[in-house]
Amino acid sequence: MKHHSIGLILMTFFLAASAQAQTPAGNAAAGKYESSMCEGCHNAAHGGFKTDFPEVYRAPKLNGQSAAYIAQCLEDYRSGARRNPTMKAVADILTPQQIANLSAYYAVPKNQSVK
Repeated sequence: MKHHSIGLILMTFFLAASAQAQTPAGNAAAGKYESSMCEGCHNAAHGGFKTDFPEVYRAPKLNGQSAAYIAQCLEDYRSGARRNPTMKAVADILTPQQIANLSAYYAVPKNQSVK
């Protein structure tokens, strides 16, 4: 029984390490360049920007959010777990590297510059 527990622990460790290895590291400078498609709605969020077609959607402020949160949101739009047709279309065209870059860029506090 003890050998099965050790095997299960090792298998869990290797699966977690494999999943982590597949997630690319984000490049905030590349994310700054790639963020131009986001700024139209999300930069306007300071004034409470929202859309009204086909439903009312609010565009949240992204700066200062955690990278993991932004990446998860984009994956949720891609999978349909979050509903917003515009964000689904955007998330569908992003590569995993672009998601990591955008997440890294928006995780930098607004008062810090990204070069």
